Amino acid sequence: MKGLIRGCFFLFIFTGVGCSAPGLEHYDGRSPAFIPEKFFQGSLQAHGIVKNRSGEVTRTFNATIEASWQGSRGLLKERFEFDDGEIQYRNWQLTPQEDASGTRVFYATAEDVIGTAELRVRGNAAFMRYVLDVPYKDSTIELTVDDRMYLTTDNVLIGESELRKWGFRVGEIVLTITKSPPGH
Repeated sequence: MKGLIRGCFFLFIFTGVGCSAPGLEHYDGRSPAFIPEKFFQGSLQAHGIVKNRSGEVTRTFNATIEASWQGSRGLLKERFEFDDGEIQYRNWQLTPQEDASGTRVFYATAEDVIGTAELRVRGNAAFMRYVLDVPYKDSTIELTVDDRMYLTTDNVLIGESELRKWGFRVGEIVLTITKSPPGH
């Protein structure tokens, strides 16, 4: 009996370790290199879906992003238009920070983000975790958002965001951000 319990325990440990998502260091050296100051410049378009905890698509959206840099500080002015007619705005401010580990780090703030997030960038990937104050009925709720973004070409960024409340997965956002190639 002890052997069976021990075997189940090790199976659980190894299965759990094998299923964990790769860390940011996994993308080190992958190309094209994601350089926020380069990609987030000018006008961009975003298109995405929102899924509930069961994986059902509950909303779709399109967004415009006006991105600019003043010195080393970035501003991303986002306007989201959802399929039900709702419009939301978010203005991200990005400030680079020193990091000796080879990871580029930006502090990120926005009006509906509680506290300061860290955007961490390596290779073609960027990860960011933050708490978002989301409109819900006649109030708001706080959701923890785990963003993972991957640059697939110089002009296409694909993102996936896991949404959690009290540690439980409550939804997901999948989006694509595109920018027009130079000269278009």
